[in-house]
Order: sequence, then structure tokens, then C-alpha cells
Amino acid sequence: MITYEGGRVNGNPLYHWIVLAVSTALMVPVPVAILAGWTPPWLRKRQAGLRLRAYGILCIYAFMLVNGIPRIADASFETVTVCMVVGFDFTAAAAVLFMLSARKDSRARTSAPVEPLEG
Repeated sequence: MITYEGGRVNGNPLYHWIVLAVSTALMVPVPVAILAGWTPPWLRKRQAGLRLRAYGILCIYAFMLVNGIPRIADASFETVTVCMVVGFDFTAAAAVLFMLSARKDSRARTSAPVEPLEG
């Protein structure tokens, strides 16, 4: 078994706290605002899959939580491994949600007929 400073297996919890704080500040506000009804200006042309994209970002955030919290708590190797597997499930769910949002966006664009510009 690999041990780090102080005999811990999970390393310094300060690093995990920093990653969780930064990821919370950067990843949570925009998806929550999207789910509340706000549309960011850079995504106004791709609104069909917007909610799916927001859920995908929250799945990535859940991946970070599931992997970080057991390491902060200095959990056993088995617990960290199980949480890592659960985290990979969140990553797979995020990938599926991103693919579904792209598919929904492409269908929304092609379903409406394009009219020629009059000038």
C-alpha cells in the first residue's frame, strides 16, 4: 500500500479541499442558473439541449464530489475505490447527457425550414 506524508493513503486533504472549492465556484452557478431558466448569451442559439447540458455539468461536479470527499475524510482504500467507480458512472452519465444534448440541438436546427434572405 502506498502511504504519503503522515502515514495517510489519500494525501494531503488541503489539496482536495482546494479542488472542491474551485470546482464549486466554477461549475455550479451556471448549470443551476440554466435550470432556473436563465440562458447564457453564448448558448442562446443552442437552446434545445440546454437543460441536458446543465445536468451533464452537474454530473461532472458530482464526480468530483464523490472522488474528493472520501479522500478528505481519509477513508480506507476500499471506500475510495468504490467511490471512484461510482464517480466513473457519473462521468458516463455526463457523456450520455452531452451526446443527447448535441443530438437534440442538431435535430432542432434541421427541423425548421430555412427561408432565403430577401434583400
